Amino acid sequence: MDAKDQMERTEWRDGLIPVSTLFDDPYFSLAGGLAETRHVFLAGNDLPARLRPGFRIAELGFGTGLNLIATALAAGSTGPIRYTSFEAFPMPPEDMARALSAFPEIAAPARALINAWSTGARRFTLGAIEIEVIEGDVRQTLAAWAGRADAWYLDGFSPAKNPEMWGDDLMAEVGRHTAPGGTFATYTAAGFVRRALQAAGFEVDRVAGYGSKRHMTNGRMPKG
Repeated sequence: MDAKDQMERTEWRDGLIPVSTLFDDPYFSLAGGLAETRHVFLAGNDLPARLRPGFRIAELGFGTGLNLIATALAAGSTGPIRYTSFEAFPMPPEDMARALSAFPEIAAPARALINAWSTGARRFTLGAIEIEVIEGDVRQTLAAWAGRADAWYLDGFSPAKNPEMWGDDLMAEVGRHTAPGGTFATYTAAGFVRRALQAAGFEVDRVAGYGSKRHMTNGRMPKG
């Protein structure tokens, strides 16, 4: 799907759950998006235990910004943490605000995120986190990125709905942009995704998923 020819629009399931019209997939779990984020992306990368000043997190799919907010809350004053997210179809700020309003406990950081997002800023800070959101087709933008992540949040839409986000070449780039000992976590347990990440150099595990989802995937890049 060509980002130049598509615009994201959000529909609302039960008035609360944002669903992408481009990919016909919800932005977060129908069973509790914040709890899912904490289970999959934080615990899946052994965070916040591994956080330290200079730690770098990278993410495929910024979406509503919920993963960022959960990370900022978990990090507390530990920082600076660098957070780079790759997003082809940025969510409009008014939709982001509506989506994040489903979680009253994150109202303060959500407001700070939405204030920055509404100005068009794609470099900003949230607590101890320094954020850069890189717009465009990740198959090009990740290859051009000079960084390497200590932890990856692989949070594209479902592989069945958005296969471009999970291809072998892109997973190879994720591996190439991972520091020795770096980790990844993702909600999907699709076999072809696990195999692509193994081919990219990760030691891959299938582990318990969130809620009714039986499995998810995480892994680590060997240190040497």
